[in-house]
Amino acid sequence: MLSPEAEAIRDEALAGVAAASDVAALASVDRTFLGKDGAVGQILASIKDAPPEKRKQLGQEANALKQVIGGAIEERREALRAEALVAERASDGFDPTLPGAPLQRGSLHPVTQVTRELQGIFSSMGYAILDGPEVELDDYNFEALNIPADHPAREMYDTFWCKGDANLLLRTHTSPVQIRALETLEPPFRAIAPGRCFRNETVDASHEHTFHQMEGLVVGEGITVGHLIGAMKTFLREVFRRDLEIRLRPGFFPFVEPGFELDVRCPFCAEKTPRGCSVCKRTTWIELCPCGMVHPRVLAFGGVDAEKYTGFAFGLGLSRLVMLRFGIDDIRHLMGADLRFLEQF
Repeated sequence: MLSPEAEAIRDEALAGVAAASDVAALASVDRTFLGKDGAVGQILASIKDAPPEKRKQLGQEANALKQVIGGAIEERREALRAEALVAERASDGFDPTLPGAPLQRGSLHPVTQVTRELQGIFSSMGYAILDGPEVELDDYNFEALNIPADHPAREMYDTFWCKGDANLLLRTHTSPVQIRALETLEPPFRAIAPGRCFRNETVDASHEHTFHQMEGLVVGEGITVGHLIGAMKTFLREVFRRDLEIRLRPGFFPFVEPGFELDVRCPFCAEKTPRGCSVCKRTTWIELCPCGMVHPRVLAFGGVDAEKYTGFAFGLGLSRLVMLRFGIDDIRHLMGADLRFLEQF
């Protein structure tokens, strides 16, 4: 039950709502009674100075007034909108045959477009699509991937560590999903894991603190480098709609043995400019992704018998592939939220 003072506030507010003839007048009633300095707000402000035995009653009255007055204001607002619509339709200038206001259509982000396309390609090749946490544990991001505590990737210039917990970090690659897949899936299996990664990079046209990768993992009996090459060639043929020459260069990555850098013959200059172009830095080759045979220790970390099973893994730079696909020359555009850029796609 409301006190006489609260009832007076309620009655005055409801009378003001009923008398409001337009939206501006209704907004004035809203400010007078429900605003920060309004009548209800003053009741709330007085609670801290009231005797303890009256504080509960004041709080209940304030909440009751907010519900009653707020509901009346919203109901009156809808009535005014309906009256305005009726008046507009009854006017001489109303023409129901005129087309409505055009709807603005959005578009998918270029990273989303390419990610969905790759998911479709690899799904057709029998790969499962996996996901993993972006705030990751040290054990999954480094230890289980055969990256010891003294590895340079753990230094502050590369990894974002979570303050207050030495075991939490923003994942620096999508490779932790490898371990989660090994722990939960029964070989043989094929899987990809696209997602965001984070590194404390010096931001420029080719480096960004937030970027996208796609991890790939195949585990089974008798898996060889030949299977890796075949999978990469099939994937590239689907992406670029033609066969592309690839090469493997030796590369060191703690979680694969042997490890490779996979390069693809530049699709933008190989036929027209044999000496190279700006995209491939005049080499006619584009470094696409690190890859290799899964290290036996990584298989063991994931609970897989390394004597029975082998596998290959690759880490595809989605951001780089998007830039190649759409001819984007600055990676900062991808995370810049600039509509002038995004509306082109």
